[in-house]
Amino acid sequence: MEHFDASLSPYFKALLGPRDTRVKGWFLLDNYIPTFICSVIYLLVVWLGPKYMRNKQPFSCRGILVVYNLGLTLLSLYMFCESKREQHRSTCASRTDPWTQQRLPGNRLVTGVWEGKYNFFCQGTRTAGESDMKIIRVLWWYYFSKLIEFMDTFFFILRKNNHQITVLHVYHHASMLNIWWFVMNWVPCGHSYFGATLNSFIHVLMYSYYGLSSVPSMRPYLWWKKYITQGQLLQFVLTIIQTSCGVIWPCTFPLGWLYFQIGYMISLIAFFTNFYIQTYNKKEASRRKDHLKDHQNGSVAAVNGHTNSFSPLENNVKPRKLRKD
Repeated sequence: MEHFDASLSPYFKALLGPRDTRVKGWFLLDNYIPTFICSVIYLLVVWLGPKYMRNKQPFSCRGILVVYNLGLTLLSLYMFCESKREQHRSTCASRTDPWTQQRLPGNRLVTGVWEGKYNFFCQGTRTAGESDMKIIRVLWWYYFSKLIEFMDTFFFILRKNNHQITVLHVYHHASMLNIWWFVMNWVPCGHSYFGATLNSFIHVLMYSYYGLSSVPSMRPYLWWKKYITQGQLLQFVLTIIQTSCGVIWPCTFPLGWLYFQIGYMISLIAFFTNFYIQTYNKKEASRRKDHLKDHQNGSVAAVNGHTNSFSPLENNVKPRKLRKD
């Protein structure tokens, strides 16, 4: 396996240039193979999991879901704005130890950007000194969180919510982990911070919503899921605008990465816009049509104003049997 990874390195260097040495020795970053294997296992579970669960009863997972969503909410909040108090470093700790790097104080995106006086229009990867290291440390957690988020799909499978495992869902989850492995090895700070900052904020809202929706008694009071999707679309547009600034007013940040990010954001806008139209616009049109029909028949049908769902990407648009949680 090490030989295989060594054989890939010359191709990576030819296409992307030399790796950033500041992340050398960090957990999962030296070698691409573990990230690739995790992605392959994820896709295999997506393929085989529903087949395995076909003749089995769905799992509730309510308690686990509450803990899982709460954990990701707190992690996203930490990445966005929280920091640990100043602590003394161990004298025997190496600066390149990935776990030591994660424990260092001030590891938050907002303070790192503020203290480093990051330029909104374009920011290089070696221009802010220690503030760059703060950004790198928190972006490692951002990369690692994409591995944790594979559990979103696994819970869908265990609960037999297979209609929520769409092309959008799988594409987004599988691609983000791999993209951020490359980001962390070549452009782990600088202009890379903006999309991760916005996404961390959206995830605070999103996972707190789905944590609450895991509790049946809370579902009637959760009405803002539609606006979370709108927030996701807004973050993609803002990321394209900010990335385009780096193209128009370039700095030392590699242009190739900026062009790639713009293309990736466009693909997400296309997928999420289609999802939004299918989930909300057509659903609302269908409800209005049914409501009008009921009035014409001289009766008004009762409408359930919420859905039994916790997915960060998809809504329950297909009828299914209710599970007794």
